[in-house]
Amino acid sequence: MHDEGIRYDRTAAARILAEVAGVDFLSGPAPTTPAVSLEYRVEELRPEPGGVLTTGQRRYLESFMRPCRPDQVVSATHRITWRDSRGIANSGHIGPGPLGPLLPIAAREAVISVAERIAADGAVTARSDALDDDALDVLADTTTDQEPGEIFRVGAEAAGRALVQHGMLAGQVGIEDPVEFAEALVASGLYGTVASTWFWELQASTYRRGMIPVRLERAGGRLRYTSDTVALLAEMKRRTIADAHEVMERAHAEGLGVRAALHRYHVELDQISRQYALLPAGERPVCLGQRAHQVDGHRVQPLAAVTEVLTGAFRSAVASVRITEAPGRAGGDAGFAAGEQEFGVPDMTCRHCRVTITAVFDAQAAELIEVDLHAKRVRARFTDAGQRDRVFADLRDSGYTVADG
Repeated sequence: MHDEGIRYDRTAAARILAEVAGVDFLSGPAPTTPAVSLEYRVEELRPEPGGVLTTGQRRYLESFMRPCRPDQVVSATHRITWRDSRGIANSGHIGPGPLGPLLPIAAREAVISVAERIAADGAVTARSDALDDDALDVLADTTTDQEPGEIFRVGAEAAGRALVQHGMLAGQVGIEDPVEFAEALVASGLYGTVASTWFWELQASTYRRGMIPVRLERAGGRLRYTSDTVALLAEMKRRTIADAHEVMERAHAEGLGVRAALHRYHVELDQISRQYALLPAGERPVCLGQRAHQVDGHRVQPLAAVTEVLTGAFRSAVASVRITEAPGRAGGDAGFAAGEQEFGVPDMTCRHCRVTITAVFDAQAAELIEVDLHAKRVRARFTDAGQRDRVFADLRDSGYTVADG
């Protein structure tokens, strides 16, 4: 399918991001984390009787992870919730393995530090503001998050996600220290492997559900995916692209152009990948930040810069953060009052999450007032407790934790 107005071009978008980042992107010492004490709550994940996955995990696997089997998935044993040093509600998963709750909590502090470094980079802001209309159109039609600084911030969140998610596999390679694991992950090039072999929504959605369809091994002192893992991820990615193209072919048969198809089937495509729907036949997508481009005679690869500085920030956070477990279980119902309510959705990170959450509210005819991605909070208006409970249940089925109001 083709519309004259669509400027979908992954190569051009990657080049634009590299030029905005520049040769000095995230250069200098890694940001440090001040000493902070944080409290977390923990609850056990309960697999279905006779199975290895929870009901939500199994349903997601069956709908979006073909041909992955339950025995190919490693599942967390516990979910934790906490408020970070900025007071924002967060959720994460721990186990199996030795790394424990410090990994997701320190990773969150590292992501905060890297995001603040990106936001404070005046050169990135100036180059972003100077983009012409053609470049802005390419980013708008090729990426989910369209402003370069926001794309880099989401990239830092994705890298932090990958660190925490793969931490469930540390026991497979005999690593018991979170800093050692983080350094092994970046030294082995595993972030690049994630960027080239996973599809984005799978990595985000499985993270939110505390699952990972990966096995790790050591080879020559480095970590790598097993050959079975590489083959599985490749097949899941192939089927995801095929599913996205099938939606667009259906829309074409209905006489819809590209923009009309994206609008009509946005909910279905956002569960797969809107960008893959526009991917030319035969092209294998790679994370835009993973692609390297020459800028002023230097090789610029934004993802590599993000993961390097994230690892340094994580090392500082592990040394500075002190954690304690709070009594009682995570979650709970704070009660209901008809009208406007604000609550946390710790797992949301980008515009894709906003679209998914908006679709949940639309399906239940509930009024969504505001989605604040940075504060990870949602403001909404409910007519009764039943509507509120249905929205919360749908959010959880979509892989999102609902935190206290």
